[in-house]
Amino acid sequence: MTDPPFPDLPGAAFRRQDESPDERFYQQPRFVTHIDDRAIEAVERLYRDFFPPGGRVLDLMSSWISHLPPEIEYRQVVGLGLNRAELERNPRLSGVVVQNLNTTPRLPFGDASFDAAGITVSIDYLTRPVEVLRDLGRVLVPGGPVVISFSNRCFPTKAVAIWHTLDDAGHLALVQRYLEEAGNWTDIVRLDRSPRVAGRLTGDPLYAVIGHARPKLQGRD
Repeated sequence: MTDPPFPDLPGAAFRRQDESPDERFYQQPRFVTHIDDRAIEAVERLYRDFFPPGGRVLDLMSSWISHLPPEIEYRQVVGLGLNRAELERNPRLSGVVVQNLNTTPRLPFGDASFDAAGITVSIDYLTRPVEVLRDLGRVLVPGGPVVISFSNRCFPTKAVAIWHTLDDAGHLALVQRYLEEAGNWTDIVRLDRSPRVAGRLTGDPLYAVIGHARPKLQGRD
C-alpha cells in the first residue's frame, strides 16, 4: 500500500464504507445520468471552453456518455472506465480501456498522448487521487488541460471518507490540493458553473477545478 497522499491526513481519509472490489460494484451497467440536464450543459460548456477542437481527448473514469459538446469533432476520444458495456455504448468514444484506477493508477498510454482530459462527477471515488493525477499530467501534452467537474451527487458507499466531511467549497479546495500535491500541474483554478437564473440555482450544482500539465524540465522525468 502506498503512503497517504497528504502527510497531514490519515490513510482513513481515503477509505470507503464499501471496500469490496470496485469491479464488483460496477459490474452491472447503469445507463443513467448522475446529474441533471442543466448541470450536463454546464459540463459541455466547460469542455467547449477548455478542450481544443480536433484534439485528442481522454475521458477518465468514463461511462456511456462523455458530455462533450455535440457540435465539436475531436480527432480521438478514449474512455477509461470500469464497465465495458457502458463504455461500448458511448457514441463519442473511439477507444475503450477497462481499468480500476484505485488498484492500478498508472495509465496505459505514452507520454503526451492526449491534448486534454476530463473527469466528470467521479473524482470523489479515487483512493489514490494524487498518483492518478500525477500520471495524467504525464500523458497530456505540455499545457494540456484537465477539467475535473463534480456535483453534490455520489454513490455514498464508494466515495472516500474525506469527501463526506466537506462542503462544496471544501471539495473545490481538496481537488485543487490533489493537483498541487501531484506537482506537475500549473494555472490551477476553481470554478462554480452551477446553473443559475437571476442568482437562483436552476439545476444540480456543478463545480470544476481546472489545471494545465506543466512542461517537463529537460533531463528530468
